[in-house]
Formats: sequence, C-alpha cells, structure tokens
Amino acid sequence: MSAVFRFAPSPNGLLHLGHAYSALLNADLAAASQGRLLLRIEDIDTTRCKPEFEQAIHDDLAWLGIDYERPVRRQSEHFDAYRDALARLDAMGLIYPAFLSRAEIRAATGIPDWPRDPDGAPLYPGVDRDRPRAEAEARIAAGAPYALRLRMDEAMRRAGPLTFTEAGAGPAGEHGVLPARPELWGDVILARKEVPTSYHLSVVVDDALQGVTHVVRGQDLFQATSVHRLLQALLGLPEPLYHHHGLIRDATGRKLSKSDGDAGLAALRAAGVTPDEIRQRIGLRRHQPTPST
Repeated sequence: MSAVFRFAPSPNGLLHLGHAYSALLNADLAAASQGRLLLRIEDIDTTRCKPEFEQAIHDDLAWLGIDYERPVRRQSEHFDAYRDALARLDAMGLIYPAFLSRAEIRAATGIPDWPRDPDGAPLYPGVDRDRPRAEAEARIAAGAPYALRLRMDEAMRRAGPLTFTEAGAGPAGEHGVLPARPELWGDVILARKEVPTSYHLSVVVDDALQGVTHVVRGQDLFQATSVHRLLQALLGLPEPLYHHHGLIRDATGRKLSKSDGDAGLAALRAAGVTPDEIRQRIGLRRHQPTPST
C-alpha cells in the first residue's frame, strides 16, 4: 500500500511562508516515498472561508510546483459524514450539549488554579453534564446557542490507554511512540449549533475516509494529536503516522499568522520572489528523507 500524505489548509486568508513549508514538505515526502499527495480544503467555517482564498491556495501551490490528486475534498460538502460520526459518539452516551458562553465560562472558572487546555483556554466546568436530556433538548428547540462536548472521562475509560507514533518532533523534541493525553483538553467541543462538526472531528473522519497514512503538520497541532487518537479509537478509525515539523517564525520569534497579516505567498510572487528562493528562505532542501513506517 502506498503512503498517502495531505496538505489541508483553511481558505480563510492567504497562504504564507509557514504554509509553504508544510505544503512543500508533504510534497517532498510523498515524492521520496513514491506515495500520493492530497489537497483538502478545510472550510467548515463557512463564514470566514471565502472562494477567493480557496482559489489563491490553488494558485500558490501551482506556483510552488506542487501537484496533487483530483478531485479535491472540500469539507463543507461532507457535513453528513461528520454528523454520522457525531451520532455514533452520541449513541455511546459520550456527547452532551453545553450552553455556557465564553464569558460565562470565564466567570465560572475565574480562579487562579483552574486548569487550562494546551491552547490556554479554561477547561469547561461541566455544569451541563448532568442536565436532563429533555431540558437540554427543550433549550435547543427554543434556539439557545450550544456546543456539543465530549464526556472526556467516560471516553477515555471506553478507549483505554492510547499512544501515537511521532516521526518528526514535538515542541520539546518528543519522538517515537508517545502517550496520548486527551484529558488535557477537558470536555472538548465536537460541534456547535451553527456548524455540525469541529476541526478535531472532521480531520479524523477525513483522514480515515481518504486513506491518509502520514499526517505531516506543524508543531502547533502536536497536542491536538491526543484528541485525534481518542476519536480514532472511539470510532474504530485507523491510526496514521504523525510527523510534526517546526514552525516558520518572524524576526521576533512569533509564529506567522494569516490573521496578523503576515506577507502572503501571492505578495512575494508579485515582488519577484521565485519558488527556489522560497525554499531557501524556509530552509527546506528539495529532497527529504522518507518518514519511518
């Protein structure tokens, strides 16, 4: 079976040098292993994702010389697949609707020692966990905003101890077979009223449906791997090999970001920068070693 890699950007802004690194690394590793490269458009946020940004992704990848298989999977066209996965978790008794707003969460957890997830957000206090189902359904029917959260403790008991294999390196140099620690995220959100999925849920469903064998992405997603391994175990999905790579940062050490307006690839191209110069800037040689399997 050939290795399957994927580059999976969100069309909510223009690609920058950090995206170029990830896309080129995936392409290089796929070529080195005589594997396949997929492009996936992660556009579940239909408010922020725009057609012009999606077209810019294709333009930037073509300029970089990256080829990928067609058709391209667009997540917004597959909400039914995510609803099905969510329904399976609900049938296991692992999902509950939570109604606290972000402000209410901050107010309920505003004590110095309250635990936070790897992104720095306070863990959900769980005040809705034991709410009667009929009461929760009545609030939903009345139009109340809500998020569907995973009962993390029960999910972990069902799944048992989990590991993942890291072929790259975590932020502290973690490598090899590592323990998964999804409990760090608390009762993580798997869907919202306005969007029937989340990044965590859609990415594991898509990776399984597309036969992805190697997940190559930035170290900023290293901690999320634990949640992904838990969902894979609960849903009976295959476990890919993970390879987290370093991040491209600016002169101050800050990670590049679309939202901060960091120079996009289109602007660099318009300024006369060449694809080879892009490789030089990000320190990526054309040929990369094949990740271990």
